[in-house]
Amino acid sequence: MRVFAISDLHVDYDANARWIANLSCVEYKDDALIVAGDVTDVSRLLDWCLGILAKRFKKVMFVPGNHELWVLRDQERKHSFQKFHEVRAVVEGAGASTEAYSLEGICLIPLLGWYDYSFGQPSDDLRATWMDFRACRWPGGLAETEIAALFAAMNDAQPVPPSDIVITYSHFVPRIDAMPSSIPNRYKSLYPVLGSAFLERQLRRFAPKIHVYGHSHVNQRVGINGVSYVNNAFGYVHEWWTSKRLLCIHEC
Repeated sequence: MRVFAISDLHVDYDANARWIANLSCVEYKDDALIVAGDVTDVSRLLDWCLGILAKRFKKVMFVPGNHELWVLRDQERKHSFQKFHEVRAVVEGAGASTEAYSLEGICLIPLLGWYDYSFGQPSDDLRATWMDFRACRWPGGLAETEIAALFAAMNDAQPVPPSDIVITYSHFVPRIDAMPSSIPNRYKSLYPVLGSAFLERQLRRFAPKIHVYGHSHVNQRVGINGVSYVNNAFGYVHEWWTSKRLLCIHEC
């Protein structure tokens, strides 16, 4: 069995959706796929995309990203935690999973998250332009630190598996030094909304061999303190620097 990873598919774009539709129907029948969030905020498209992938792979694992929790386009007024629970139902209905999964000595563990400004405080410009601040709606006006804490509490319920190999995955970045040092300074203004250092402390409890994440659209694989951190974002159509391919992260 091989384990593949990808994130940030953004199938709202026709070219990205065509890529999904054209994946081989036979090549991945014995393999697992981790989809680390940001497929779409449209439930119908999420169901379509994960349904296609579930027919191509033996097992498809999914963790919601920030885009999945947008409610700006939903006709019914709802908050983003309600959308979160709806997304999980859509995922299961499509034949994919948001739960931990073990097979052949490998355990795949999803870790929920949000950003809590571990990596810096957002500027006024970022607050004005970052879409989550308009497209998400939280009950009681919860702050980002409170949202991140609520998702982190959900991760605490995950048991530590007795598996030979553990692969954890999240949408959000668990540590800022996973980002390449070559990132231009003008893009570092986005660091406050990339993830949470608390996510790093949580994943270490599982002693993973690999941690897959998304969100940053900066593809790389880097080893830090015994864990291989992998980002394989498909990305937007205009992002020529992303790989636009599946990445095999483990084979047994």
